[in-house]
Amino acid sequence: MTEKPLWTPSPARIASANLTAFAAAYGARVGQGFADYDALWRHSVEAPEAFWGFVWEWGEVVGERRDSPVIADRERMPGAKFFPTARLNFAENLLRRRDGGEALVFRGEDKVKRRLSYAELYAETSRMAQAFAAQGVKAGDRVAGFLPNMPEAIIAMLAASSLGAVWSSASPDFGAQGVLDRFGQIDPTVLVAVEGYHYNGKAHDCLAKLGEVVAGLPGLKRVVVVSYTRARPALDGIANAAHWDDFVTPFAAKDIAFARMAFNAPLFIMFSSGTTGVPKCIVHGIGGTLLKHLVELRLHSDVKSGDRVFYFTTCGWMMWNWLVSGLAAGASLMLYDGSPFHPDGNALFDFADAEKFTFLGTSAKFIDAAAKAGIEPRRTHSLASVRTLASTGSPLVPESFDYIYDKVKPDIHLASISGGTDIIGCFVLGNPTGPVWRGEIQCRALGVKVDVFDDDAKPVRGEKGELVCTAPFPSMPIGFWNDPGDKKYRAAYFDRFDNIWCHGDYVSLNAHGGMVIYGRSDAVLNPGGVRIGTAEIYRQVERVHEVVESLVIGQDWDNDVRVVLFVVLRPGTALDDALGARIKAEIRANTTPRHVPARIVQVADIPRTRSGKITELAVRDVVHGRAVKNKEALANPEALDLFKDLPMLQS
Repeated sequence: MTEKPLWTPSPARIASANLTAFAAAYGARVGQGFADYDALWRHSVEAPEAFWGFVWEWGEVVGERRDSPVIADRERMPGAKFFPTARLNFAENLLRRRDGGEALVFRGEDKVKRRLSYAELYAETSRMAQAFAAQGVKAGDRVAGFLPNMPEAIIAMLAASSLGAVWSSASPDFGAQGVLDRFGQIDPTVLVAVEGYHYNGKAHDCLAKLGEVVAGLPGLKRVVVVSYTRARPALDGIANAAHWDDFVTPFAAKDIAFARMAFNAPLFIMFSSGTTGVPKCIVHGIGGTLLKHLVELRLHSDVKSGDRVFYFTTCGWMMWNWLVSGLAAGASLMLYDGSPFHPDGNALFDFADAEKFTFLGTSAKFIDAAAKAGIEPRRTHSLASVRTLASTGSPLVPESFDYIYDKVKPDIHLASISGGTDIIGCFVLGNPTGPVWRGEIQCRALGVKVDVFDDDAKPVRGEKGELVCTAPFPSMPIGFWNDPGDKKYRAAYFDRFDNIWCHGDYVSLNAHGGMVIYGRSDAVLNPGGVRIGTAEIYRQVERVHEVVESLVIGQDWDNDVRVVLFVVLRPGTALDDALGARIKAEIRANTTPRHVPARIVQVADIPRTRSGKITELAVRDVVHGRAVKNKEALANPEALDLFKDLPMLQS
């Protein structure tokens, strides 16, 4: 930890931040001043009725509060209900602008460029909503998207939610079984799918896969196919299929009759990664999603009307849902589909300069890969418009903080954020009015009572423990799909501590009020009974120049657990005794002897989920001779074969 922050916002930036204006207005409402962010956070979690009630007003939510209490059954977790009698429509809140300002700017690698104004987005949503309604889609029905991060995905989602229907999506790089593992559980009425997609300079056909998917979803009334890599391919063999243009042609744009639904009516069905079995179907409500995203986008990310907001994501990751909510803040959304490294590793930075991004979001793995590839945007790009760079998906190591400030942009708000599909948002994230400290996530989310517990359910500071939330918040799931009595839901988050959400992250809360995440609790290593977060080892290993990426597991051995480290090395590099010794020395010098791996093994690839997260649990199962329950959840399942029956792990 450094003695000085890496970045501190200027007085002018603090003064102009949405968070500063909000704190003043909220303070005036409750008759209390807030000396700093921590004071505001404490009030937000100690007086949630006042806080969330004010967020509704300040966020100018379109809907009917009626005489609704802010929270009913506040002490129940799960079971508390926010705004139980209020009614609203998600799409209505995202489509408040109908002017000529840009709503969507899309790039499909270097192959496709498109722009839609807010007026055009509204019109296209109107036509699609009418087309869905003509197919009998109604409130509560499921509409599924098998699509890239392109305008049609947003149009279809908005159209479905305008009717009160429930949206769920997956990216087109999923295999047919992976899609069926997800959509097969929720019985969609309509499927909107793409005929192909671009990745790494190549077009990939999806029609054969789509045929398999449709055959496995007997409840479908209609399949709507978007042309992307070619114009109007034949749809033979795909039951009830129509081209997008033909589907909407009968309908002229008109005012949308938004169906106002209960605050806690379902909006999205999200899916867990599915690496330990069939993915869980996590249902998120309309109002909770909207309020949480308004807080995160406008306050924590300082997104203002007219800002140009980008997140590198697919439709299979919750960051897509988060990004789309930027429309509710009046922002222009920058959409990218394809490889971020095609053709030369600068695609995202080129896009940022060309379109004057104000907010650039990506993953910790992208930042690490860019650093290892020697990409230096500070030297090659302006990035003058970019105020905030956000990172999520896995812990951002301290060296990546250094890389951003040294090689990307010195005057930028670096917001490492973390939460998940489980809450369609963040537990910890950025504070645009506070300093950035090396290796730390800045703050706990407003309105979310985050804490760190030891094994005895006692709060700890400066020590490692479990990330918990001790009070309800609006974007908790309203349940899991097809989960009578909420059995799966309770087992997922509430088995560890009674009436307290246990998220499964191994973390510490430090003196600055910031958080360090050491990895998933279920992947924590336990050699000799000492708990070690996997991120603690990754931070050291990936400082070694020859190492491109690494994965660490605990292997059951001799009535204990030993640490095994797998490394992917730069091309032309081999793991010899000298390099192995240097890796061990780096770990020992910066952690403890317990962290030093008993075995280091070179592999050609590391398996990861489709959102880019490495899969420690799946590798651990393979090493121990156990079957991996759901390989369809992996982007590269063939990589698991590299970990089978390794001689080095037999002695």
